[in-house]
Amino acid sequence: MSHDGRENEPGGRTSPSWGSYRRSIGDRTSLFGALRTEWAPMKALYPGSYLDLSPSTAIPSVTYVDLDRRAARYFAEESIVRAEIEGRTQPGAGTDIAFHHADYTKPLPIPLANFDLLISLYAGPVWDHCRQYLAPGGLLLANTSHGDASLAALDPSLQLVAAVHHRAGVYRLDTSDLDRYLIAKRPTAPDADAIRRQGRGIAYTKTAFAYVFRAVEDHR
Repeated sequence: MSHDGRENEPGGRTSPSWGSYRRSIGDRTSLFGALRTEWAPMKALYPGSYLDLSPSTAIPSVTYVDLDRRAARYFAEESIVRAEIEGRTQPGAGTDIAFHHADYTKPLPIPLANFDLLISLYAGPVWDHCRQYLAPGGLLLANTSHGDASLAALDPSLQLVAAVHHRAGVYRLDTSDLDRYLIAKRPTAPDADAIRRQGRGIAYTKTAFAYVFRAVEDHR
């Protein structure tokens, strides 16, 4: 066992955890804190989460999905997961943490239209495969790394409601003058199929870490 109770892998390496992953990607706690302040989501779905527990510091119920066996082993150790978020949660957050060791591009054993936040960060075309799990009026948080935010920007059923900026470890939401965002640098019309083939997002004149979209309830 390691000094913090986590088992060691063969060769003496400590099993990966949110703590070790956080040191690699940074702490996204303030991102989800900002989302809670602005919209107070109660249930989130996080496909391709790996070990990123940060949504549970602000949101009461979060369902994590990942194919990685290290993630499956980690989430199976409920006491370790609980220990990692202890003292880091806002009131009422982190009460329900679920994990599915699954491929999010295939049907998941979860209810449809059940979540008010869908998270897509560096995980591929989450919106294409998981939109059915988002409730009407729910939020999609996506970045352009694998093109998901660019695909969302082209979807008439989604409305941009915020841009997310990241500086010096702190995330903030910009909800004003949103017409400044998602303007392509190249004059040619963005093509959704090309984005999917290339697996990367469009270059925009004004950049952001990620974007928040709302699912339009009465889209025609």
